[in-house]
Amino acid sequence: MTRRTVFRLFGLALLLVAGLIYLTRPERIGPDAIPTHTADLANGERMFWAGGCASCHAAPGAKGDDKLVLAGGVELDTPFGLFRAPNLSPDPEHGIGGWSEADFVTAMTLGTSPQGTHYYPAFPYASYRNMRLEDLIDLKAFLDTLPASTNVVADHDLAFPFSWRGTLGFWKALYLKRVPPPAPQDADETVLRGHYLLTGPGHCAECHTPRDLLGGQDLDHWLAGGPNPDGEGMIPNITPSRSGIGSWSAGDIAYYLESGFTPDFDSVGGSMADVQENWSRVPAADREAIAAYLKTVTPMPAQDQQD
Repeated sequence: MTRRTVFRLFGLALLLVAGLIYLTRPERIGPDAIPTHTADLANGERMFWAGGCASCHAAPGAKGDDKLVLAGGVELDTPFGLFRAPNLSPDPEHGIGGWSEADFVTAMTLGTSPQGTHYYPAFPYASYRNMRLEDLIDLKAFLDTLPASTNVVADHDLAFPFSWRGTLGFWKALYLKRVPPPAPQDADETVLRGHYLLTGPGHCAECHTPRDLLGGQDLDHWLAGGPNPDGEGMIPNITPSRSGIGSWSAGDIAYYLESGFTPDFDSVGGSMADVQENWSRVPAADREAIAAYLKTVTPMPAQDQQD
């Protein structure tokens, strides 16, 4: 092979890489794409608890009203490295107080920061992108009413190549626009509401659906459980199968989300304890909607069991 041929192949390789980087560059949503909407703070609070914002963005161990101070700092120890939840308070310097509605919607649906960089999908924007823009506007308005914090959160601690944010463009190209299984065609309004809450603000599949080697959800095993993405053990199967919650009634599921008690009078534990506490604060109709939808999901065997 001649030197000229080598240079040509090298140049083609560089062009290919440059083209891929361009095609996977961070996307943004402009102000013109944001609908005119008068923010509903009550609905914003509803989305706040359904979305579990305090579970990651309140200070570690926060209780009571302190959970409304979204100072950040919770650490997620994953196979890709250590992620730290950022300050989400309305402080203009250290939080998101200086963000516009377009900045917020862009972050929540496209995983792009106001500075034009990719966010890691430990921030579950792959689910939040299923939310209605009006609900996101309401959520941003509610977040702006919370106490500001000047807490500075350290950056993530990730090994190469995961520390290079440029790789996230490829991850988004593979996974971001994949859609979750739809609700049944004959679904009533309650089931449709439950599907929306579970696939959007509730982001239940982020933990309850297994993932492949690159961290994308395995939609062929929707809600069938899998390895805990932040620690040891397994996340339960929540499909209506024998190895899942098939023996639970819709009322059992709704009561569990309200009280933390299973039909066998066991109590919620682990990371689900925070999730259950959040869902105890949403209207009963939303808990009932989640329960109604879960009873319609295709039954799946748990990943470590045979059904």
